[in-house]
Amino acid sequence: MEQILFSLSVAIFAGLMLSRLAKLLKLPAVTAYLVAGILIGPYLLGNLGVAGLGFTSMADIDRYEIISDVALGFIAFSIGNEFRLSQLKKTGRQATVIGIIQAVFTTLIVDAAFIGLHFIIPDKLPLPSAIILGAVASATAPAATLMVVRQYKAKGPLTDILLPIVALDDAVGLILFAISFGVAKALVLGEVSIISIILEPILEVLLSLLLGFIMGQLFTFFERFFHSRSKRLSMSVAFVLLTVGLSKLEFKPFGIHVAFSSLLVCMMLGTVFCNECDFSEELMDRLDRWTAPIYILFFVLSGAELELSKFQDIVVVGIGLAYIAARSLGKYFGARFSAKAVKCDSNIVKFLGITLLPQAGVALGMALKAKTLDAGGVGEVVANITLFSVLIYELIGPFLTKVALTKAGEIKPEGKVSARKKPETSLKHS
Repeated sequence: MEQILFSLSVAIFAGLMLSRLAKLLKLPAVTAYLVAGILIGPYLLGNLGVAGLGFTSMADIDRYEIISDVALGFIAFSIGNEFRLSQLKKTGRQATVIGIIQAVFTTLIVDAAFIGLHFIIPDKLPLPSAIILGAVASATAPAATLMVVRQYKAKGPLTDILLPIVALDDAVGLILFAISFGVAKALVLGEVSIISIILEPILEVLLSLLLGFIMGQLFTFFERFFHSRSKRLSMSVAFVLLTVGLSKLEFKPFGIHVAFSSLLVCMMLGTVFCNECDFSEELMDRLDRWTAPIYILFFVLSGAELELSKFQDIVVVGIGLAYIAARSLGKYFGARFSAKAVKCDSNIVKFLGITLLPQAGVALGMALKAKTLDAGGVGEVVANITLFSVLIYELIGPFLTKVALTKAGEIKPEGKVSARKKPETSLKHS
């Protein structure tokens, strides 16, 4: 128990101290938290083997998986609150078209590039791996994007359309991955399953949305019994935790694997709540303050999980760089073309693709699923390339998101504001 408390306190402290340095360098706090995780992870401070001083192994980090699950639940819940009907009437159609097209376009670009690469180095990049990596490329990291938006209080047309697209992106990505994984599995095992390729991914998305809707209705109903801000906050925390727990359940009726996406479930929970509860905005503001330490822990743990050993394999580095280049082109031009097609603001056309580059949790989940396809090393190749690219994307992605939002005029220059100063003084310098 003492070791767990020491490790968590060191993680938060390291993240906070690095965020001060990041502020001086004008980098997002998310980047600082990830670097802090690397510093106290198994390859650096944790390598000393002193229990509690850092994370000594990947198995040690796995003990804190519940923190990551809870943090992602709250992040998805927050993103769901961006789906207000009043806002969706303005951007809903555009966000839907862009979200689908850029994800599919990215998958096609990466598939084309890697299938071509397969014929050049077939022994290093199996065809099934190339197909799966195309689908993995479609996923974007909602956590990093949301944290940059929150930290810099970004506001404007680009920010308004960005978060709904990131949310939709993961739903489309799950379907693309399931289809690609089914095709890859058929190539490896020589058998095609319509159930696993088409039915199961569609069921996962639909059932996740249904579960989130039901939980949202229950949440809104019970929330109205309380008028105290502290009790409403406690009820909110309880429902997000309950929803994350329920989303982890899996069933197999009639031989069909039924599972839920915790991201989609919690997004729908937030969407229902923000549209049906008249005090949701005030409550979300209080919830954001309460979850700040959890978010720090989430990103520090994410940094500690990054496999620095992947840099030792020159083949992984080479294929990983090719993946990053192809995915970045797919995201940028997919977003640019689709945004132009639906007549978005010029800043959205120019900068949206850059804000979609961060990649982490959902992609890693896909990679873990791919590892179950171990014939011919297919899953191992996917996992290694994904881990390498996540390491790069998570370190530079938040910074690029900040740059794009700043260029779009949606992040204002930071004033020298201190919580220690009186409000009048702070306003004067803001």
